[in-house]
Amino acid sequence: MSTLRSGGVSLPPYDDSKGGGGLNLGTHVGDRPEAVERNRLLLQTLLPSEPAWLNQVHGVEVVDAQRVITERSLLTADASIATQAGTVCAIMTADCMPVLLADRRGKVVGAAHAGWRGLAAGVVEATVSRMSAAGARDIVAWLGPGIGPAHFEVGEDVRQAFSRLGGAADRAFMAMVGQPGKYLADLPYLARIALSAVGVHEVSGGEHCTVSEPEHFYSFRRDRVTGRMATLIWIK
Repeated sequence: MSTLRSGGVSLPPYDDSKGGGGLNLGTHVGDRPEAVERNRLLLQTLLPSEPAWLNQVHGVEVVDAQRVITERSLLTADASIATQAGTVCAIMTADCMPVLLADRRGKVVGAAHAGWRGLAAGVVEATVSRMSAAGARDIVAWLGPGIGPAHFEVGEDVRQAFSRLGGAADRAFMAMVGQPGKYLADLPYLARIALSAVGVHEVSGGEHCTVSEPEHFYSFRRDRVTGRMATLIWIK
C-alpha cells in the first residue's frame, strides 16, 4: 500500500494541498515532530505492527525488517525484506519510486527505494537477490508513485549511470529539443529493465506521477520543501 498526502495533521507546506492536514511521515523534512508522530500513529492503526523505518541514503543496502523492529534502531539502508507475518517493510518517498516485491507463495516480501541513484547502483537487483536467498521463488513487483517521464529532466551523467543495463536503457531517455545533454527519463521503464534482468517479468504499477498530481502526492522536485509518503508491504 502507498499513503497519500491527505488524512493527517501536518500544516503547510506539509498539508494536503486542499486546506486540510497532511499525512507527512518524514521526520527529517522540517515538519513539527508532534505532527509527524501523530501521522505515524494514524498510519499504524491500519497496519499489523509498527513499520520498519529506514535511514535512506540512495544506496543498495538491504536489511531484514524484523531486525529493525527487534533492535529498535534506525538502520541505514534503502530496502528491506520480511519473512515473518506482520512485519512491515516501509519506504518513504516524494519523487523517488518505491518498488514492492513478493513471491507468489507469500513467503517473502520486500520494498526498495528506487530513486535514480539507487536504481542505477542496483538496489532492485540487491533486493531480489536478498529475497531469493531467503527462499523467495517466482517474484512479482509493483511500482509505486514516483516522478513521471514527462517531468524527470536529467543530464548526461544520469543517462551514463544506466549504461550497465545495456542498450535497452537508452530508450528510457528522450532528448530535450534545444537543450543539448538534457533528457526526459522514464524511471518506471528503467525499473522494469532492472527487474527483468533478474527474472522478475510480471510488473504492474508505475502510472502515477508525483509531480503532476499535487492533490494526491508530495513532490520534492515540484515543491522543494514538502512531506514524505510511505509505501508498505507485509505478509498477512
